Amino acid sequence: MANSFRIAAPLRAGLFGLVLAGSALAGWQQLSAQALAGFNTNAPVDFDADRIELQDKQNRVQLTGNVIIRQGDLTLRAARTTVAFTDVGSLQIQRLDAVGNVVVTRGDERASGSAAVYDFNRRVITMSGAVNLKRGADTLNGGRLVIDLNTGLSSVDGRGGGRTGTGQSGRVSGTFTVPKNN
Repeated sequence: MANSFRIAAPLRAGLFGLVLAGSALAGWQQLSAQALAGFNTNAPVDFDADRIELQDKQNRVQLTGNVIIRQGDLTLRAARTTVAFTDVGSLQIQRLDAVGNVVVTRGDERASGSAAVYDFNRRVITMSGAVNLKRGADTLNGGRLVIDLNTGLSSVDGRGGGRTGTGQSGRVSGTFTVPKNN
């Protein structure tokens, strides 16, 4: 009986830790959803770069050198960005492809990776390549981050071959803070 208690106690502690980690992850997704719920995806898009090249026949614009793109309170920074658009009476952005130390910020949230695609029609941002997501002291690391601006749901997976905080490829890792006991 004493041996089963010794085994059961660590098992209970491990299960409690797993439940706590699951709760923290659910809390992260809920907070992301709340933070993104009020985002205006119809806001105008402003840009700033060292160089711009309009490729009119291909319906795209190349922005290079310290690119900064803003939509409302969402900011994207990258080395190079291609903006695809349609020209049916007025210019409308369809898609934005960014590469080179891509960083997306909104409030106290920061996501970084090697590349990002913002699909304006679907209202989805996908980041890839050693993705790191931070909110305060909480972090998530993985290969790919998908943010659905319609639903506010964010997901991180190990796809994309990026190294995580644990040094393992193809896995998701993170650190969540817990409340301090007095």
